[in-house]
Amino acid sequence: MKIHLTGPKNQLLKETFKITGSKSESNRSLLLSALYPGIQILNLSNSDDAQVMEAGLKRTEGTVDIHHAGTAMRFLTGYFSAMEGSDVILTGSKRMTERPVQILVDALKELGADISYVKEEGYPPLHIKGKKLSKHKVSLPANVSSQYISSLLLIAPSLENGLELELTGKITSVPYIKMTLALLTEIGVESSFQGNSITVKPKTEVKPTTLVVESDWSSASYFYSIVALSDEGSQITLSAYKKNSLQGDSVLHKLYGEFGVETEFGENQITLKKVSEPTKATVSFDLANAPDIAQTIAVTCFGLRMGCYLTGLHTLKIKETDRLDALHTELTKLGADISVSDKTLTLKPAKNINSEIAIDTYNDHRMAMAFAPLALKTSLIINEAMVVTKSYPDFYEDLKALQFGIKEL
Repeated sequence: MKIHLTGPKNQLLKETFKITGSKSESNRSLLLSALYPGIQILNLSNSDDAQVMEAGLKRTEGTVDIHHAGTAMRFLTGYFSAMEGSDVILTGSKRMTERPVQILVDALKELGADISYVKEEGYPPLHIKGKKLSKHKVSLPANVSSQYISSLLLIAPSLENGLELELTGKITSVPYIKMTLALLTEIGVESSFQGNSITVKPKTEVKPTTLVVESDWSSASYFYSIVALSDEGSQITLSAYKKNSLQGDSVLHKLYGEFGVETEFGENQITLKKVSEPTKATVSFDLANAPDIAQTIAVTCFGLRMGCYLTGLHTLKIKETDRLDALHTELTKLGADISVSDKTLTLKPAKNINSEIAIDTYNDHRMAMAFAPLALKTSLIINEAMVVTKSYPDFYEDLKALQFGIKEL
């Protein structure tokens, strides 16, 4: 489905939304609840990814198809490896079979896992026969996707000897590793993270525990962009959020200050206020700890006719699409002067913004949602628009509440 998108006629915006639970926290919590049945989860994400993860955890044999859900692919690879008696083929979409998984598979094999590649070496589909993993020491490159690391950490307390994980090199996406360890602490698992070494102690059972999933900061990023691109005085309130968030993308509340957006923290909510127009012609951000907001920030800068230099983006090339290449292609269509390397993005202040451009989404939910706020500055078309259900099924309904014009083509 493709849609034609226009911004609200009155761009002094005021609205309140409840955002679904974090996909990252939800999928971690779901895996822990599968390992320890005494765990209850509140505010679970209603995203496709969380539903796929939940369904996959209920399987012990046959083919488990996780479609586009990269988190589920990484987490379930670890889960099935340690689940004695399971025998599954873990697969996904065409793009998923192009996303490397060898580093994680090699680490699990080092612990004793029985995993083989069904087709191409290093890539899904995977044939996994679950067994008791008795080894407890393994090393992993530190600059890979944090989901590889979290996949090991989540199953670690269920292993008879726990886990000692050594990370080699500079660590990427530290907040996501800390999120995993914080959830382990919440259910009573002991762990330590010192330098490049992580240790998780074994735990056979946990007391009945309720995990409350915070709402998704990645989803909040699109409202930060909308407020930044709207008129001064606009404000949008979002729940349920907390100041001491486990999510790396919560850095938004600091970064968007550069675009004139102030964040006010309340009781389990945030209010985004457009207090001024930005004063800088160009901004520079290192997004190594929050790469998922790179697309949103690049589009915000383009819409504000600002430049930006974004670094720490090396993991974007193995996401749902090569996000750096996709950003380069789509922003160029809109009139941007943009260049990318394998880990950076450079955008020059825009001279003009083309209208009625069709944005391709590449099976990537974040491409659709990152570009949508640009409708405040120019009318555009979003191809394959419903890809947003991967993480935020209610996205277009919430845009309608802000009086965006949405017409199915």
